[in-house]
Amino acid sequence: MDLQLTAKRAIVTGGSRGLGKAIALQLAQEGVDVVIAARGADALNTTALELEAATGRRIVPVTTDVGLDASVDALIAKAIEVLGGVDILINNAAAPGAGKAARIAEVDSARMLHDIDIKVGGYLRAARAAVPHMMSAGWGRIINIGGLAARRTGNYVSALRNAAISAITKNLADELGPCAISSIAIHPGFLRTAGADQSAEERARRSTNLGRLIEFSEIAWLSAVLASPRCTVINGETIQAAGGTPGIINY
Repeated sequence: MDLQLTAKRAIVTGGSRGLGKAIALQLAQEGVDVVIAARGADALNTTALELEAATGRRIVPVTTDVGLDASVDALIAKAIEVLGGVDILINNAAAPGAGKAARIAEVDSARMLHDIDIKVGGYLRAARAAVPHMMSAGWGRIINIGGLAARRTGNYVSALRNAAISAITKNLADELGPCAISSIAIHPGFLRTAGADQSAEERARRSTNLGRLIEFSEIAWLSAVLASPRCTVINGETIQAAGGTPGIINY
């Protein structure tokens, strides 16, 4: 299927490794030129060269701290400079882990505020800077990557920051939908990260209909479909991409 993404221009935050890298790769394979953003310059440059060689598309690394207004504004400005515009924003950057906070006594205020500032605040900063350019072009897509912790107990901070992603996504959708700018959130399930071990695999086997960990490429494919101009009827929704949770009916 032609997703009609050829010659579109995207920004992927947290794009140097893991899920962000996989999304950038999938978009580039669909014909998109991509700016990838993260804090580590070495990893960004390596990934940009790798993805360019694999896809033939333009991949531009921009070192960015999404916790700083000026850094995010500079990211969007650089994307406009080198790509000529921005059509798709993939918000994926987050602080590494949300910290252990299964009990209220374990909530660390400083860590909590930092995690929320990077993930939730970072998403809002990027959207705020990118939206005027999307409005000028008359079209845009914002895909916000959350996490299934939003719908599970077990970690106060992780649940909070990921639930907030759904909230800001719906706010963006209601405000910007009439301007042909859609906003959609994805809550991935148990991903096959570099740190995933046999116990993670067993947990996924027991708790999902899929019965295994989810590959980055599977969420990357979903992201590309949702970013497509063909995807006009989904806006403001949170898509759970967890392989099916037994016993739960969401309606």
